[in-house]
Amino acid sequence: MVSRKASSAQSLDMGINMDEHCYQILSNLHQSIYANHPDAISTFDTLLSIVEKASAERSLQLKKKDRNKQNTLDGKWFLSNQLCGMSLYVDRFCGNLSNLRNKLSYFEELGVNFLHLMPLFESPETESDGGYAVSDFKKINPKFGTIEDLQALQQKLVKKEMYLMLDIVLNHTSDKHRWAELAKAGDKKYQDYFYFFDDRKIPDELEKTMPEIFPESSPGNFTYLPELDKWVMTVFHNYQWDLNFRNPNVFNEMLEVILFYANLGVDVLRIDAPAFIWKQVGTTSQNLDEAHILLRLIKQCVLTATPGMALLGEAIVSPSEIMKYFGEEDFIARECDIAYNATQMALGWDAIATGDAAVMMAAQESLLKKPFGTTWLTYTRCHDDIGLGYDDEMILTAGFNPYEHRSFIKDYYSQKYSASWAKGALFSVNQETGDARISGTLASLCGLEKAIELKNENEIEKSIEKIILLQAISFFIGGIPMLFYGDEKGYTNQYEFLKDNGKSYDNRWMHRPTINWDITEVSMIEEEIFSLTKKLIQIRKNISVVADLKNLTWIDSDNKHAVGFIRAWEDDRIYCLFNFSEHAVDISWKFFKKNNLVPKYLTDHWSSQSFTVGSDTEFLRMLPYQFYILEPTK
Repeated sequence: MVSRKASSAQSLDMGINMDEHCYQILSNLHQSIYANHPDAISTFDTLLSIVEKASAERSLQLKKKDRNKQNTLDGKWFLSNQLCGMSLYVDRFCGNLSNLRNKLSYFEELGVNFLHLMPLFESPETESDGGYAVSDFKKINPKFGTIEDLQALQQKLVKKEMYLMLDIVLNHTSDKHRWAELAKAGDKKYQDYFYFFDDRKIPDELEKTMPEIFPESSPGNFTYLPELDKWVMTVFHNYQWDLNFRNPNVFNEMLEVILFYANLGVDVLRIDAPAFIWKQVGTTSQNLDEAHILLRLIKQCVLTATPGMALLGEAIVSPSEIMKYFGEEDFIARECDIAYNATQMALGWDAIATGDAAVMMAAQESLLKKPFGTTWLTYTRCHDDIGLGYDDEMILTAGFNPYEHRSFIKDYYSQKYSASWAKGALFSVNQETGDARISGTLASLCGLEKAIELKNENEIEKSIEKIILLQAISFFIGGIPMLFYGDEKGYTNQYEFLKDNGKSYDNRWMHRPTINWDITEVSMIEEEIFSLTKKLIQIRKNISVVADLKNLTWIDSDNKHAVGFIRAWEDDRIYCLFNFSEHAVDISWKFFKKNNLVPKYLTDHWSSQSFTVGSDTEFLRMLPYQFYILEPTK
């Protein structure tokens, strides 16, 4: 076995990006997790070999792309205002990877240049959790095509200067994965890849503090295996076995997969459920310090071997917890580069339901703590449900009772509040606590589905205004905007999943539409939403100050229905205002005078209207669900 120092020298000889300082960081991080493991030294040497091999195998094309990214915003290329993404299921969007390759002109027309392809790798047909129960991390699910098809798509994306994001399911595998099959066959090595228990003693201790993720469809956190007379940890579903990252061999196996994806040309790797990767008795087994150390170790390995790939941490947690995924202390902006702004997403839905932006404003102090050099992925909808996980303190600050407020939001979107036009459903209801999340498409939750059913033209137009309002704040608040496929045309809920035994238990499938490309005429509503979304994207790309340079300042609008902020950099700035009320509101012109640079004239990028800034006793009128993207003009 090669010694640590020998491995370090070999790394330097091979010319990879590993100086002595880098080596020491890797060593320290690895030791802080695995120092007491009997295989600590040998597995660290293996880690170095994995990093060296990935660097040596990186193509000249990808190395050139790495250099180009390094020359964009000091390597923080993902802060750019030129990026706009779309997340999609390949099969439900267009069938397979070959078909997707022929759909790139569609994204170009819209202005999308960053594709997030939902899980592509092999998973069982019926127990797949939408592809997040992976049975082979290196084999594309045949229904999508092959690795060669993915590589052909990636090459075409490169030519069109488009970016690719894929998922790594780090926390668990399918129980049909080779490791799980060997574990079930009695192989002790692979049983140690998972959490196996001979009795319920430790599982019972863990479950005293571990919450249930899917209390309706998959209660508990452990599954009994009668063929082994053992219990295995299954935090998500009973067919998803949690990987044991206390075993450094597991870390190395998954690191090798991560770097394999990097060398396929992945620009952003979405790390699924990183909050769960370390378990500890007496804790929730979420967001633990060890999970962050593992993520920092991954980041350092990626920086060394495949530096052009950014990391997104899919941690849907409270604002105070999400900040930790960007790194702390010596690792600020050196853990995950990107995180979902799930709090802001949920607060948009809060404001639409209540017509009151006070809770949204109460959250911003926490969200502004995101460090420079990192960014959000901003969105209104995704493949997942909408959680209401923002802090009780934020709701209290806004003057509401947290329990009553959340109950109203859930009723508003699940067809239990008669005055609401929203048509969604509650997901993962916990009968004991009353906790629940919300399913439904952007359009249906904004009232479009019900308005079309009732042929109410006024409500149809109002729902479109809500859709574009939510997209607008997502586009301009800072971060990479990520559309969810179908939302760009206002797709409403689909209910075919109820006839599929593999999906009927999970109502999130209602907002994961199947796109029908055979329709020759697009409806006027779809055409309007597409056109307005395209316009938003273009405006964003034309305003350089929208790049995420930690350059956002919230300004009190003196009106609880509207929120506003400035995006400024050097001499450039824009003022953004959003009215979440179904009524018109008036904003005093003093809103634009609460900083050192007072504009005389303003032009709205959205409506092309021009305004003269009036006195403090005069007002700018905002119509229901209207927004302004205002830039000072001479």
